[in-house]
Amino acid sequence: MISKALLKQISSYKQKKFRDEDNVFVVEGEKCVDELMKSDFEVVNLFATNEWFLKNKKYSDKFVEVSEKELERMSNLTTPDKVLAVVKRKESQKPELKGALTLALDSISNPGNLGTIIRLAAWFGIKNIICTKDTVECYNPKVVQATMGAIFHINIVYTDLAMYINTIDKSFPIYSTVLEGGKNIYKEKLSKEGLLIIGNESRGISDKVKVKVNRPLTIPSFAENKEVESLNASIAAAIILSEFKRG
Repeated sequence: MISKALLKQISSYKQKKFRDEDNVFVVEGEKCVDELMKSDFEVVNLFATNEWFLKNKKYSDKFVEVSEKELERMSNLTTPDKVLAVVKRKESQKPELKGALTLALDSISNPGNLGTIIRLAAWFGIKNIICTKDTVECYNPKVVQATMGAIFHINIVYTDLAMYINTIDKSFPIYSTVLEGGKNIYKEKLSKEGLLIIGNESRGISDKVKVKVNRPLTIPSFAENKEVESLNASIAAAIILSEFKRG
């Protein structure tokens, strides 16, 4: 049984300011919650229907049964999916760049894109993502949902990206895709370590970050129609990461 006060509190987490105040985020759906339970994130509350509980009795110490109507009031989804958890955020760690490929996101604004990129990062074994401060919040419910649980496996840092790059050795590989003037990604020998920058969906990377790139890449288009638009940010990220991991 859930009190009206607690129901109101959980519903308030649909807004960023209340998530920030309590330093929490919301996770929904069986797949995402299953990944959560495998992680070392602290679960503050776990609300679910009786149907979910009957299949997951091992979590009975954290479980509060709610009706579908109550779950609907808490949920950010059009159709709530049996279970919702409130999770304590973890402190971000300083990324270790040496010997690894690290993603940097410059002003990604679409929650679905960010969530998909986080999911891609986990798939390709990326441990760290560095985001500009104006990149969409990684704890946005739409982002969390799009990660399908991958958010629990990636260290995500928000910072001034241009200033951060200034602290990196100038010989360290800094990659980004550009429409013109970059090396063909399918022909270029790619390093096993580096900082890979993905730019904003419509503007690409900002000028102050672009000047820091020392290894520009281009994903060539094979379209006969040269007026085809540039790639979606998450699709570009998938292509680039795949090429880096090709060996």
